[in-house]
Amino acid sequence: MTDLPQQRARHVAIIMDGNGRWAKRHHLPRAMGHQKGVEAVRRLVRALESTGLECLTLYAFSSENWKRPEEEIRDLMGLMRRFIKSDLPEFVENGVRLKIIGDYTALDADIVEMLEDALARTAGGGRTLAVALNYGSQQEIARAAAEAAAGGEVTTETIAAHLDTADLPPLDLLIRTSGEHRLSNFLLWQSAYAEFWFTEELWPDFTPEHLSQALDDFARRERRYGGR
Repeated sequence: MTDLPQQRARHVAIIMDGNGRWAKRHHLPRAMGHQKGVEAVRRLVRALESTGLECLTLYAFSSENWKRPEEEIRDLMGLMRRFIKSDLPEFVENGVRLKIIGDYTALDADIVEMLEDALARTAGGGRTLAVALNYGSQQEIARAAAEAAAGGEVTTETIAAHLDTADLPPLDLLIRTSGEHRLSNFLLWQSAYAEFWFTEELWPDFTPEHLSQALDDFARRERRYGGR
């Protein structure tokens, strides 16, 4: 029997789940779990070049997350400000292009300004870090379908052309941490033929080595896209 050729993932997305449970497990405030989660993001971005990926997409803040307590949202926004300030020079130096999916313009005005500056300064980067902010996939699909209809024709191709991810490679692999097994309104359209990889690791404990495990597992899978 001939072994199947291994395939390389170009685009991986991650639902970063488990910050709150990590904090609870360590008897720490929930805000500390989010802070440790940012450190996990930083580790992955620094390892991005070694993965061979063209794009890494992270689910950072959903359109449903506004339902969380005001104090938690304030902590998350503060973390976002600090992350952009501290890590943007490293993005530029390492050739990482930042892309935002979702309606980030609904965030605080100073964050919007910081994001737009970061988008402009990293535009020439070779590898892409796409961050989902105020993102909901059902809303994205509805908007893309409406824009396709306004253009005169609604097909899978015209809808896909109006998605936030239209300029990204097709999604190959979707990872969710913390032992949960659901999409949570994330990249529903893009996941149609993506592979899935679930881990019990809470997000703050997720490392580049875990990502390598997921990529190795993906490389051994056979993708049929509905065929045999």
